This record gives sequence, C-alpha cells and structure tokens, in this order.
Amino acid sequence: MIPFFTKPLFLKFIKFGIVGFSGVFIDFGFTYITKEYLKAQKYLANAIGFTMAATSNYYLNRVWTFHSHNPNIGSEYTRFLLVSLLGLGISTLVIYVLNGRFKMNFYLAKLFAIGGVTVWNFFVNIAFTFVN
Repeated sequence: MIPFFTKPLFLKFIKFGIVGFSGVFIDFGFTYITKEYLKAQKYLANAIGFTMAATSNYYLNRVWTFHSHNPNIGSEYTRFLLVSLLGLGISTLVIYVLNGRFKMNFYLAKLFAIGGVTVWNFFVNIAFTFVN
C-alpha cells in the first residue's frame, strides 16, 4: 500500500465514495430530467446535474466524511464548489472525448467521467477545502 494512504485516509475515501455514489443518483436524475424532459443541451444538462450533486455532496462530506467544524461555511462551500467546477471541466472534457469523438453512449461516458472526477475531488478537497 502507498505509505501516504493511511487507514484513516482510506476510510475517508470510502465515505467520500459513498457520498459520491448518492450524488450519482442526484446527478443522473437532474441530468436526465433536464436533457430528456426539458430538452436542454446535453452539456448544460450535465452541468445542472453536476451542480445539484455537488451541493448535496458538500453537505454530506462536511458533516459525515470530513467532520468539518469550520465556522466559515460560506468560504468552505465556495472552495468546495470551485473544486467541483474544476471537476466539471474535467468531466465535460471526458464526456466530449468519449461521446463526441469516440461515439460512446452519453450516459456511459458520463459514468467514466464521474469515476475520474471522484479521485480528483477527494484529494483536492483534502488539500484545499477541508483543511484542519
């Protein structure tokens, strides 16, 4: 095992993954409704789904994963959203490449994007958002 990946860090990653998994349902749900029912452009629908999931994930990660007691919730939430928006850029790029260039199914491409962005978000949030 990699030395810096300690048991407490691994447990946080598992919790982060569980929270992220709940966010997948929120993300896909809002993306699907926005794209299929509201007929929004697929990248706009993706951004809306991602933002709704990021907001839910912030709260759950603050309380359960990282046990943050930072009194400056607005600043912490802003940092979390900034990390999430950078993750959205990565997600959109992956979807663009897989769906737009390689013609992979949009939702399958989105699933791959979520996997990569999960790892990005975890480590950047530890270093930037939920610092003790």
